[in-house]
Amino acid sequence: MIGGRTVVDAHVHAPRLSTVKPAWFEWAEKFSGCHDWRSVYDDNGDPVPAKLDALLAAEGVDRALLFCEYSPRATGIQPIEALLPIVAHNPERFRLVANVNPHLHHPLAAEVERQLDLGAVALKLHPVHGAFSPVDKELYPAYQVCADRGVPVIVHSGTSSFPGARASFGNPELLSDVVEDFPRLRFVFAHGGRGWWYDVAAFLALARDNVWLDLAGLPPKKLPEYYARFDFTRLAGKFVFGTDWPGVPGARRNVGALGNLGLPADVLTGVLSANAAKLFPGLGI
Repeated sequence: MIGGRTVVDAHVHAPRLSTVKPAWFEWAEKFSGCHDWRSVYDDNGDPVPAKLDALLAAEGVDRALLFCEYSPRATGIQPIEALLPIVAHNPERFRLVANVNPHLHHPLAAEVERQLDLGAVALKLHPVHGAFSPVDKELYPAYQVCADRGVPVIVHSGTSSFPGARASFGNPELLSDVVEDFPRLRFVFAHGGRGWWYDVAAFLALARDNVWLDLAGLPPKKLPEYYARFDFTRLAGKFVFGTDWPGVPGARRNVGALGNLGLPADVLTGVLSANAAKLFPGLGI
């Protein structure tokens, strides 16, 4: 909790370091600044649940959504099972987010069901790192599983600096049919259309009740600039706070920067936790 407000970080990476590629280390070091993210890891490069729990508590994070990833061409494979000890240590603070890659998982629906049964509160798709189209009909059974089970789908929207990434699959316009085909399914566009597609992501978020924008990796002070063509306060009503930890100088710093944007109190509360509470089941806030 920061300034009396509950904080949900809806975008956290805490992989075993032995599972990630060198570019991941470069990304984490470049964007973490003075934030000592390595302090939560042991000598083998594994996250120590108690240390991660303490660090996020000190940062004011009440709930953290942990991302696994199956993207061997970009970051590597960070299996969901590796995150189970963290959730077991503090099931109140931590939640799992599932991930599938159509090049690796078949049938997709069965793998989504398996990971949701482990306790995942959302499904993350990374078409940019996985080099697949988010509108491929092969993904429709996965979307249907999430719709039936009432969990949202987080989709990477925007560019990526990782070698092997395919930025063209990050265009949120690709999802315009999908969000219509699954009107009951809530979609969270991770990174809010970062790079070339801020306008597209914002337009869809305002036009569709089932589209939201995750702020991970976006400097809060630049948000009014990125979305300058829109009513910023209205658009902020569709924001979901996330940091992209460890590639961030710290959650507390970003929350403070959001607080300096002049948003109404109820809108800021929505960004920091209330919107996430609407989207992700079982957060208990």
